[in-house]
Amino acid sequence: MAQGSSQPKPGHRVAVIVDEGTNPFEVGVATELFGLPRPELGLAGPLYDVTLCSPTREVRMNHGFFTMTGVAPLDAVDEADTLVVPGRPDNVVPRGAAVREAIRRTHARGARVMSLCTGSFALAEAGLLQGRRATTHWRWADTFRALHPGVLLEPDVLFVDDGDILTASGSAAALDLCLHVVRRDHGAEVAVAVSRRLVFAAHRDGGQKQFVERPLPDVPDESLAPLLVWAQARLGEPLTVADLAARAAVSPATLHRRFRAQLGTTPLAWLTGERVTLACRLIERGEERLDVVAARSGLGTAANLRVLVRRETGLSPSAYRRRFGPRGGEPLMS
Repeated sequence: MAQGSSQPKPGHRVAVIVDEGTNPFEVGVATELFGLPRPELGLAGPLYDVTLCSPTREVRMNHGFFTMTGVAPLDAVDEADTLVVPGRPDNVVPRGAAVREAIRRTHARGARVMSLCTGSFALAEAGLLQGRRATTHWRWADTFRALHPGVLLEPDVLFVDDGDILTASGSAAALDLCLHVVRRDHGAEVAVAVSRRLVFAAHRDGGQKQFVERPLPDVPDESLAPLLVWAQARLGEPLTVADLAARAAVSPATLHRRFRAQLGTTPLAWLTGERVTLACRLIERGEERLDVVAARSGLGTAANLRVLVRRETGLSPSAYRRRFGPRGGEPLMS
């Protein structure tokens, strides 16, 4: 994960470009994650100030399924702190000049820019991705490479956070990326609350695979859900992959295959990610002792905690606490 995402100030403005043929699901993801009120957080309003904008007064959505009206003019991007560019199916046809220029000038003045699914084509057309890391939908990876050979494409991950530019690989991965942004901006506690409302996984790391060989288990009793709930209640215990396999009554190799098939990751990576999320939540709740955070989250030592929290969030535990903890300024105690 890159280290460049910044914490939004109150009234952080998000503009979502709705262009001809835009995929409505991704527009819905952006408005759901960023633009809706958050009563689950005790807030009457949303976490961000969201505006949909377009180069035209009426916009035909993907395959003409419906037409969107009432959106703001495209120059709304000039007030945005974050710009979101959803995808559309006709990726070999460049976006209009007005959209490309809007993306360029938004990035040039220092705003954060995000693409969802094949919206990365628009970012590349605007010249933002030359020599930089990015991803796109696996189905369009070869086309993307042919059109934009100077981009460091990572076609088999869920999303890429390259600091001020973030790209999600597919429509469902848009949820992962937007939750990642909420987590980077507001902390793990807020992201977990939002994910619970969505009934969606709180944290799938960007490096996980876009797709899996077997999207659904062959039989219902192979679902990992009961095991995940059991493990999440015991993260502070010395759980190992062997313990998870024993609980599921399968071999470690079989457990590994099921995690790959159902979650797109390994048992150890999942367990580590859950423990880091728990550690971040403990820091946010005010626990000042680093060794206590490490022990209660199952990460073992303060040194291990420092390494993993920095790897997952881009921040040291002390910096994370200053940003998201109940009281800023004091360093965490080892």
